[in-house]
Amino acid sequence: MAETERKLGEFGFAGDDHVVPFSVAPLDMRGRSVQLGQLLDQILGRHEYPEPVARLLAEAIVLTVLLGTSLKFEGKFILQTRSDGPVDMLVADFSTPKAVRAYARFDEERLAAAIAADAVSPEKLLGKGVLALTIDQGAHTQRYQGIVQLDGTSMEEVARIYFRQSEQIPTDVRLAVAKMLVPGEGGSKEHWRAGGILTQFLPEAPERLRLPDLPGGDGDQGRDHDPTDGSWQEVQALLATIEPSELIDPTVGAERLLYRLFHEHGVRVFEGAHVVDQCSCSREKIRGILDGFSAEEIVESTENGAIMVNCEFCSKAYEFNPAEFAAVE
Repeated sequence: MAETERKLGEFGFAGDDHVVPFSVAPLDMRGRSVQLGQLLDQILGRHEYPEPVARLLAEAIVLTVLLGTSLKFEGKFILQTRSDGPVDMLVADFSTPKAVRAYARFDEERLAAAIAADAVSPEKLLGKGVLALTIDQGAHTQRYQGIVQLDGTSMEEVARIYFRQSEQIPTDVRLAVAKMLVPGEGGSKEHWRAGGILTQFLPEAPERLRLPDLPGGDGDQGRDHDPTDGSWQEVQALLATIEPSELIDPTVGAERLLYRLFHEHGVRVFEGAHVVDQCSCSREKIRGILDGFSAEEIVESTENGAIMVNCEFCSKAYEFNPAEFAAVE
């Protein structure tokens, strides 16, 4: 019996929680696209964040996944904000090959005031501060860290600035987050979805990187540009046509979206990378931290005869007997 004909987007469909690398050779562009479903639901549902905080953390998670899955070595990619807004800290990290975790810290009173004033855009919730993007290759190696100032800066713009400043690679990003009602037994349930696409201009000829909009470049110096130098502007124009709903719609998917955007140039899709909600905490790691405490610190950490430690990422609780530690006499 002949195989049933597949419709566009069904063959090789990556689905949720898979990062899809792709390239468009005629435009000298490479990138990655992702839709997050269950992974995002698990992380956000565990903490029951207020909706504006959940949306902000979801954007950070998508960006972390897009950037972290580009690592070509065993290590960790960490995104962290420190700012003066109602949400004063976001942390999201990706550990190769697939583990993602994240959490947010916020001031309940200031957040309530922001919600009442309808000042819940990501820029207003974060306020002023810094965002650090860190690459950690493990023990005996030096961390690489890029810092971007937060001053009314969106997550999308953060990525553009980071690559422009640290690697001088023209980069564009689109992110989208939504809370959806999904019918099911016992009524509809809320589920979080998010999606993103990251593109980079990576021509083999270095002179093609000298685009007018890149700071520090030579500009055109009055000369006519090679027509191929319009490739990056074309990529940006195509990305600008993306509707947020396309980035999160499971019926669209990464492959179908890429086809919509770049089919005229011939987009090539590579094997996707699966990502999962997985925390790296353990009893051994936390015990190692407590082993470094002084006797006084152990006493201060003890309540009702026990030391209780909750992981900020996965909310798992660990209990220790103070007598286990050598610092206690």
